[in-house]
Amino acid sequence: MLEKELYWIIGQNVRYCRQLYNLGKASSERITQEKLAELVGVSTSLIGNLESERVCQGVSVYVLWNISRVLNVPIDKLFEIHD
Repeated sequence: MLEKELYWIIGQNVRYCRQLYNLGKASSERITQEKLAELVGVSTSLIGNLESERVCQGVSVYVLWNISRVLNVPIDKLFEIHD
């Protein structure tokens, strides 16, 4: 697996987990890219680039851990490959 492919998988899983988190939540409780960035302590552009299909955005393990904590998913879910 190439580094770019791994970052793409992580980004798609972050987007999926964020959307899953938002299911059934009132609009005031939903986590946008901006809110996720604020809660994780990173820039909104980092989250946007991470979730983008066009940008290869690297990310630290610490940031991934914080994302998993905020979205209440095990960190290994961010590395899952879906067919």
